[in-house]
Order: sequence, then C-alpha cells, then structure tokens
Amino acid sequence: MARDSKNDIRLRIHKRIRSRVQGTEQRPRLAVFRSVKHIYAQVIDDAKGHTVVAASSVEKTGANGGNVAGAKSVGKLVAQRAKDKGIKAVVFDRGGYLYHGRVKALADAAREAGLEF
Repeated sequence: MARDSKNDIRLRIHKRIRSRVQGTEQRPRLAVFRSVKHIYAQVIDDAKGHTVVAASSVEKTGANGGNVAGAKSVGKLVAQRAKDKGIKAVVFDRGGYLYHGRVKALADAAREAGLEF
C-alpha cells in the first residue's frame, strides 16, 4: 500500500474543485499555484482556454513569494492587471491548497485592489 504524497492529495482536491469552478468570459477563474519559493496567479477564461492575465513573485517586482507579504503583492498586481483588461469579477480557484496563509493573503489583496469574488 503506497501512500499518496502531499501533492497527489492536493491534485485530487484540485480536480474536485475544478469540477465545480468554471471560468467564463464575463467571470474568469483566478487560479493560484504555490511553490516553496514563489506564488503564481492567473486569470483564466476556461471557455476559450486562454490565460487573460498572470502575475507571479518570479517577476522582478522585489516580491518574495515564499511569505505572506510576497503573496499580497502578487494579489495586488494580478488585480491591477485584471482591472486594466476590464475584468471586475472572478471566481477563485485555490488550487487544492487550504484557504490559509499565502493563498488567503493573495485573495484578500486581490479583493482590496478591486476584484470581486
């Protein structure tokens, strides 16, 4: 009996979330991916299969994605870019991660910057 790794469990949860969460042209999906060093956020139109807007801590913004402050800056950045493209409302996809820590900080920062979800 092989035990599932943490990532296998996360992917199984993410698959379950994705069966319910669908992004449209009017209300795209804000997807979050979290690694040890960085955090990534994409606004995705699932109807077309296109990434409309993306932001990450890898960009030279001075943000460290491995902590809550870095996640907040990425949340603000993705919200600002989405607003520039005319996107006001999104559905949030936590990607199988717990809504806690860096994922929650990114979501809260995006809300404060004007995205509705």
